[in-house]
Amino acid sequence: MLIDVVEIQKILPHRFPFLLVDRITDLKVGESVEGFKNVTIGEHIFQGHFPDHPIYPGVMIIEGMAQAGGVLAFKSMDEDGQEEASNKVVYFMSIDKAKFRSPVKPGDKLVYKLSVIKHKGSIWVLDGKAYVDENLVCQAELKAMIVDK
Repeated sequence: MLIDVVEIQKILPHRFPFLLVDRITDLKVGESVEGFKNVTIGEHIFQGHFPDHPIYPGVMIIEGMAQAGGVLAFKSMDEDGQEEASNKVVYFMSIDKAKFRSPVKPGDKLVYKLSVIKHKGSIWVLDGKAYVDENLVCQAELKAMIVDK
């Protein structure tokens, strides 16, 4: 299932400069999602992180994984739930076992791969991994809840 950024913006409330997923390239309802963000020197974050040595912040990688996971959660809702998605938002509950393996720099294509560890009601637990050129750069276990706005 290919989902472009226009469709992603219909699912997630995030907007520039905080929409951190450019495209969803694979989605298996209730199971997994894969997407990516093209990291460019034009990102506002590089003005301060760091001006002479631009490194994409780990917290932004985690947030991008969470946004991809949010797309998975919303697309995994039944049809009635998807219609109500505009009145819902995903909140972080916890970030566990986060590890940063390698720096992400301008020009990198950051690929997010998440799979469901557990899903019960509105709560989702996801195993998230981020890659650049098939090299693992970040991993974390993310727990989130879908709530009314």
